[in-house]
Amino acid sequence: MAFPTPAQLTDILQPVAARRGLDVEDVKTTRAGKKSQVIIRVDGDERPSSDVIEELSQDISALFDAKEEAGELNFGAGYTLEVSTPGVDFPLTAARHWRRNRQRLVGYALVDAPDTTHVARIGAVSDDEESVALITTVKKEVQYQTQRLENITRAVVEIEFAQPSAQELEAAMQTFDFAEQNSATRED
Repeated sequence: MAFPTPAQLTDILQPVAARRGLDVEDVKTTRAGKKSQVIIRVDGDERPSSDVIEELSQDISALFDAKEEAGELNFGAGYTLEVSTPGVDFPLTAARHWRRNRQRLVGYALVDAPDTTHVARIGAVSDDEESVALITTVKKEVQYQTQRLENITRAVVEIEFAQPSAQELEAAMQTFDFAEQNSATRED
């Protein structure tokens, strides 16, 4: 049996993570000398605690060991397993990523201007999970914009060093419909 691909491992791992209300966000494998390395990033609508990560890690280890013993997986001479949550530099590529980072600052680029980075606060995601409300403050006035997720080519949470204004945080908690009705510009 060949060394498993990240896609194969994701298919195996997703049901295990789903039992704990988590999604497998990323899997990386490296064949390194005697031991291979398997790095798994998981997240959920409720951020998993270190205890949950530890329990999941034990479940995954037992699953991998059983599948290796059955000849369904082959990591070579052995493997090192790392299970954690995505860092702040993890790209927002799915609606759930935007929903989970509501109220955070995001740097993003649009299809029509891929080299220009815009910065806004993440608001609500539409019910159909196809659009997101983005909030900015211009001259102390909160402005709403809605953007279709398909029009965003890259997006990463920005690290903030200053406390955002209460007004901006409150705006980020408004419903998507409210943001859409009060949108200064709308991209479809």
